[in-house]
This record gives sequence, structure tokens and C-alpha cells, in this order.
Amino acid sequence: MNIATIQKAGHGQQGYTATFERSLKHSAEQVWSFLTENDKLKQWFPELSVDELVEGGEIKFDMGNGSFEEMTLLEVKPYNVLEYTWDQDRVRFELFPTAEGCRLLLIEKITRITDHTPRDLAGWHVCLDVIAALLAGRDFPSRKAEWEERYADYREAISAIGDSQE
Repeated sequence: MNIATIQKAGHGQQGYTATFERSLKHSAEQVWSFLTENDKLKQWFPELSVDELVEGGEIKFDMGNGSFEEMTLLEVKPYNVLEYTWDQDRVRFELFPTAEGCRLLLIEKITRITDHTPRDLAGWHVCLDVIAALLAGRDFPSRKAEWEERYADYREAISAIGDSQE
């Protein structure tokens, strides 16, 4: 499977964008439920939970040590757009109905490239693969093995940007 497209931001803008695209044989409503309903969200990203699904509401990231990172919902358009803060970055899901189901875009707006960036990108890649498998009623054999393979791909892609990493 192709990895995300990673580009420097357009003229006059700082940072980068990473765009993931998946064509799914499931409706936008079905996909939306995996992005926003906590019982389904836990199946592909157990650390996340939606507190309040409204603009200005929060998604919480369980740090695993009793603390939570709170992320703000920036845009919520049911069955179409879900965008929230991700530390200094932004994560945006867009759903587009198609004749076969829907097209899912995940766009991460990255403020700056760090050593952690390829890890995050590999993680999002695997998360989207897990969502597709769950929707299709399939098991996802090894998230860790898949992540390791994708991590290598994203390290290479980030280094190809030619930007010095901090």
C-alpha cells in the first residue's frame, strides 16, 4: 500500500502536510462511527476518547500514567469532517461518499519535522489499515510488525524532504 504524501506547506505557510487516502467499501456514516464513537474508537486507537463531539469539545489521549493530553475539536461536520489539535499539529479526517462506499482522507498538518514525526505517520498509517480491517470484519494480524515496516518507509520519506531534523 502507498504511504502518505508528505509535502512542504504552500506559499506563505509554515510546516508540512501528510495526506493519507483510503477508498473504503463502507458508508461515510459507518466510517464516521469509528472516528467518533468511543466503543469503536477504542478498537483502533485505545488511548483516545471523545469527551464532547462539538467544535470546541475535547478528545483525550490517555498517556498511560494517569494523565491525559486534551486535544481541542476544531471542526465537526457529521459524516464529513473531523479536525482536532494534535500537540502543535492538527489532524483532519475528511469523508467523501462514493458509489462503492466512501473515500477517507487523513491530513496531518505538521508544524515542524522532528525525530518523532515518522513514528506518528507510521502510527496513523497502521490505524487507517486497522479501521479498514475492522469495517470489513477482518482481523489485523500484527500492528507492531506493520508499524515497523511503515516506520522505515516514513523515515525514508521524511529524509527525502531534505529538511534537517531536530
